[in-house]
Amino acid sequence: MIIELIRKNTIGSQNELAELLKARGINVTQATLSRDLKLLKITKVANDMGNYMYIIPDTNGLQDSLLMKGQKSMTANAQIGFISLEYSGNFAVIKTRNGYAAGLAYDIDMSHSSEVLGTIAGADTVFAILREGVSREQATAFFSRFMPVEKNQ
Repeated sequence: MIIELIRKNTIGSQNELAELLKARGINVTQATLSRDLKLLKITKVANDMGNYMYIIPDTNGLQDSLLMKGQKSMTANAQIGFISLEYSGNFAVIKTRNGYAAGLAYDIDMSHSSEVLGTIAGADTVFAILREGVSREQATAFFSRFMPVEKNQ
């Protein structure tokens, strides 16, 4: 029932989840709910609005597999936390709002691109290491799949 509720609703707290369960005739304590969430490996992540919501592991499996195959481009609003993109040598330095860098780095890494060797994410910065020979134009075209960058950067 917990999994079904989380899949069908945006739930930001254990209290909200407990109320939804109660409405379906299931009374649960916070301690039990906490243990159940941990057992199910359900985690809380920040959403686009700056609030938190529970997610189920592998919920993004389809999106991840499409990113890995290069079949999915993110919309300009997919990473609304994007602030800037600059280059230094074969490094791309991407600035984001606080808390957005890890998700962006994950999306870039999951794409298994020929342009980027890998990323390192902090709270508000992603360092992307470009492969030798990748031009800034090529890199910017690649990054535009994930964030609203100017392609003439």
